[in-house]
Amino acid sequence: MSVRVRFAPSPTGPLHMGGVRTALYNYLLARKHGGQFLLRIEDTDQQRFVPGAEEYIREALDWCGLTPDESPWAGGPDGPYRQSERKAMYRQYAEQLIAADKAYYAFDTPEELEAMRARLLAAGVAAPAYNAVTREHMKNSLTLSTDEVKARLAGGEPYVVRLKVPRHQEVRFEDLIRGWVVVHSAHIDDKVLFKSDGMPTYHLANIVDDRLMRITHVVRGEEWLPSAPLHVLLYEAFGWERPAFAHLPLILKPDGNGKLSKRDGDRLGFPVFPLDWTDPATGERSSGYRERGYSPEAFVNMLALLGWNPGGDRELMSLAEMTELFALDRVHKGGARFDPEKTRWFNQQYLRREPDAVLGEQLRARLKTVKGIDSTPERAARAAALLKDRATFVDDMLEGLYLFTTGSPLPGNAEAEAELRKRWRPEAAPALEAYTARLEGMDRPAAAELETAFNEVLAAHGLKVGQVMPLYRLFVAGRMQGPGMFDVSALLGTQEVAARLRAGMEHCRAWA
Repeated sequence: MSVRVRFAPSPTGPLHMGGVRTALYNYLLARKHGGQFLLRIEDTDQQRFVPGAEEYIREALDWCGLTPDESPWAGGPDGPYRQSERKAMYRQYAEQLIAADKAYYAFDTPEELEAMRARLLAAGVAAPAYNAVTREHMKNSLTLSTDEVKARLAGGEPYVVRLKVPRHQEVRFEDLIRGWVVVHSAHIDDKVLFKSDGMPTYHLANIVDDRLMRITHVVRGEEWLPSAPLHVLLYEAFGWERPAFAHLPLILKPDGNGKLSKRDGDRLGFPVFPLDWTDPATGERSSGYRERGYSPEAFVNMLALLGWNPGGDRELMSLAEMTELFALDRVHKGGARFDPEKTRWFNQQYLRREPDAVLGEQLRARLKTVKGIDSTPERAARAAALLKDRATFVDDMLEGLYLFTTGSPLPGNAEAEAELRKRWRPEAAPALEAYTARLEGMDRPAAAELETAFNEVLAAHGLKVGQVMPLYRLFVAGRMQGPGMFDVSALLGTQEVAARLRAGMEHCRAWA
């Protein structure tokens, strides 16, 4: 049987990184076995529907490279892929269960349900439930006569359809991550399967859709584990073979204390969503990884390792490499602690691995957008090669603005001015002047030639590198940190470097 998996989010807001990880593991499992990855929008709860949420889900998965084989926007043989568009088909399955004595009509009013809960609480029942015991005292098709049930239905009286949970049954299933799970039916209440508004609940729609879409593996978050025994009962009630279940561990806060939430990201300064999101109800904006400058490959690589061990100590993997290594039996049972600094590290590694030409184009775009500076592809690529080892994001390379401008970087540079006042030594001036003269006589030298010339000048003046290099760096780059100055000088050109050195010495002599 071909592996068919699905990611089934609800359009109730932005896609949390935990949801993206669920989509990723489903995607990897499908690709590993040559199967299909489906996306289904579970929008039966129309009261919680949020405009724009479905479009967000689509864009987020596309950015991550997790495009489904079948979805509301791609279509497929088992559509439609929005539950709201499948509404007409669910009623027949609810009625099928009623006919088989596996479900029943319940006519209880909200007031009657509340009265039942109050009675049970008064009797010392800690968690009142509509179950195999209490249903015998409620208003449903199990306690009412057949004629009365028909009359109520014919009269249009509101009702719900509830699952008839067996009273004495051990519900068992094997989870591919957690092993055997055993729950007694006494702990499962008679869940509503079909609501009075004509829409199925999550439980019925989920099971029916998975069956009709031929899903072989249900890979979902740990929060759905308590619902799994109920779903097992539903499969048994229909007489259907159930898919394999695998419940993923939680993604935990950086301190390991509880599930990661948006509030944690807001408090600690990192995003928990793949893309920016603006709440249409409140206008509140939440930042995303894409807009923060993370590459999708780095984000996905980080996310894959939150709960899965590919074996060994390997960390950097492409999506294709993850697919080859992925297996559910290597997914952890315990929660995975999120580390924002490790996430930055992943992005740094991916940025460094980018070809200089590709990184240069990204840098060119940001220079134009942020600084209004045009650069040639060649210059941007050479600059990217020099700057990327100190960068985590493309925008970090904008600190190398001095590589794209002309003239001294000192005017208005308070930080450089403070460093100059500490480091200026008049005895260094003759060496810098001699080196400047050497530069003006050189034609496009390589970095190694510049270094040789600099060292020869220092030797002739009896000076050490530490006595002159800080001034060289400040005069030419306007900062103490950065790539090697001979590489910088080779990129800027000898005439530009010589002009900056002369301007720097004049600047210092003015106040020295």
